[in-house]
Amino acid sequence: MKEFRNSNENLISNALTVGNEEISAPTLMVKEEENDSEECSVGCFQRPKVLFFDVNETLLDLNMMKKSIGAALGGHPELMSLWFTTMLQYSLVTTVANQYHDFGKIGAAALMMVAHKNGINITDKQAKDAVAPILALPAHPEVKEALLLLKKEGYKLVAFTNSSNKAVETQLKYAGIHDLFDDVLSIEDVGKFKPHTDTYNWAAKKMGLKPSECMLIAAHGWDVAGANWAGWQTAFVSRPGQQLFPLANLPEINEKNILSVAQKLISIRL
Repeated sequence: MKEFRNSNENLISNALTVGNEEISAPTLMVKEEENDSEECSVGCFQRPKVLFFDVNETLLDLNMMKKSIGAALGGHPELMSLWFTTMLQYSLVTTVANQYHDFGKIGAAALMMVAHKNGINITDKQAKDAVAPILALPAHPEVKEALLLLKKEGYKLVAFTNSSNKAVETQLKYAGIHDLFDDVLSIEDVGKFKPHTDTYNWAAKKMGLKPSECMLIAAHGWDVAGANWAGWQTAFVSRPGQQLFPLANLPEINEKNILSVAQKLISIRL
């Protein structure tokens, strides 16, 4: 966002006539600040002690789910996005209402809602079967190389997800990246979904860190916003179709994939 500053040099005098006399009155001129930067460079933040990675879509490629979700929704894979946002919406509904169901159950329930809204008949079993492939997703092509680079550089890596403990273990092992993480945290242990502030506070405390020593790396604007508001540093992975929340602060890093984020991070020296 552009900043505007007022100073005496922004004032010029215009002649005004009052009665029979001409007097000088200042008129305010607003000057746009020069050299405004849209994004913070690596020099603007400190090296985080721990990197927390969101899992679904950030590390794992959800495209494989389009077939199963599309088939369940009558051959309409374009409804995948609506299903995912509905799942996120109702994960937050349960959080606000002090309830908890694991992400898989909410995903199946959301799928039934989207189906019914679009005049598609679907049973509970069909919904559960359609969501099941979320446990067998490949990592994005650059992910493993990026994680290896970060580990070589000495970063501590933690997977931090809305998936259940059992689900995320299955996901990371299937993708072949489980052993690259120093720890794996599921919000199941706190009973609230990201982006609730309590989830980030819990994760930081779990790792023995101050919020400012944490960095969340995620492909979701809502997750990046939540972490930032909890006092964390953030890195946004701009996967296709993903956007930052305009009312939140800019992330410290904004790159197109995990490898680009890693390269930015390894340029920071202790």
